[in-house]
Amino acid sequence: MKLHEYQAKALLAEFGVPVPEGSVASNAAEAIEATKKLGGTSVVKAQVHAGGRGKAGGVKVVSSPEEAGAFAESLIGTTLVTFQTGPAGAPVHQVLCEQTMDIEREIYLSITTDGGRKRPVIIASSEGGMEIEEVAQNEPEKVFTEPIDPAIGFQPYQGRKIAGALNLPPEQVRPFVALVDACYRAYMDTDSSMIEINPLVLTKDGKMLALDAKMSIDDDAMFRHKPLASLRDTSQEDPLEVQASEADIAYVKLDGNVGCMVNGAGLAMATMDTVKFAGAEPANFLDVGGGAGEEKISHAILLMLSDPNVTKVLVNIFGGILRCDIAARGLVDAYGKADRRPPLIVRLLGTNVDEGKKILADSDLELTLVGTLEEAAAAITK
Repeated sequence: MKLHEYQAKALLAEFGVPVPEGSVASNAAEAIEATKKLGGTSVVKAQVHAGGRGKAGGVKVVSSPEEAGAFAESLIGTTLVTFQTGPAGAPVHQVLCEQTMDIEREIYLSITTDGGRKRPVIIASSEGGMEIEEVAQNEPEKVFTEPIDPAIGFQPYQGRKIAGALNLPPEQVRPFVALVDACYRAYMDTDSSMIEINPLVLTKDGKMLALDAKMSIDDDAMFRHKPLASLRDTSQEDPLEVQASEADIAYVKLDGNVGCMVNGAGLAMATMDTVKFAGAEPANFLDVGGGAGEEKISHAILLMLSDPNVTKVLVNIFGGILRCDIAARGLVDAYGKADRRPPLIVRLLGTNVDEGKKILADSDLELTLVGTLEEAAAAITK
């Protein structure tokens, strides 16, 4: 679950991360009032789940409350298109009005999980304010990583090591170590998958503040953080993915035209590889899981078919707990309710496979039954 900037800052502040003074506004009047409280000037920032807001015109330094109100009014209710949102953009419902400051230096800082090391890793760079991917590609020597042993947690010497790599002045080392420690505690205590501060700024009066912040909470850990569930903004998510999550279906919309439904994440990856091998592109990742019933199968197929980009459907089921006959009945039910019936390719193996194939054969569905992934790829190209 992604958080808005203002939500991430509020949460990080609870752990002791210093953040600028500011408040969120939902309309022009609130932006005017917020800027007045900040002394008459502010930085007004669109709140969307995407980076690149400044380049897209979603961030502005204003010199008066009236200018803040006018800019907020121009943003709220519109769709902001950045390089991360794609052409569809993201809706703007709120803006964050924050204090202005004299910045002396910008730093990049983040904590995420390194799948290779199987542990959290701190990533830092002296090139704050830039896209870390660009820095890593063009100037990799300026990106520093520090793995954290989860058994003992973040240690002060590691913070001092990063501070040295960033050439921080001596008087800033202790505040920096404390800030990283606070970020790590927030990361672990909230089951975050990522915390990114870009930039972390040093001001000319000697302060260190998280000028921007992104934070994502692991969806699979939300049952441990129910109060945080209220921070979810579904307007920033794909509508189909929202519907899927409400039905406990693992669904991620992609850009292709071949809808895929499977029962297992590994099988899903193999199925999408098969689609790519056939020269096509998968329209989604859809895993109904091992214990799905007929109703869930039907719901998943109808969800997939509501994507107008889906022109073919590949169902790949390896029957175990989810028997093939259950999958077949759910499939027949969905196509019976669907407004459209794209060409259907089905591969069934495992428990009750013969019963499942008979259910499909006795239905009025026009489909292609295949036994191997090679046959599935060939069917996709027809």
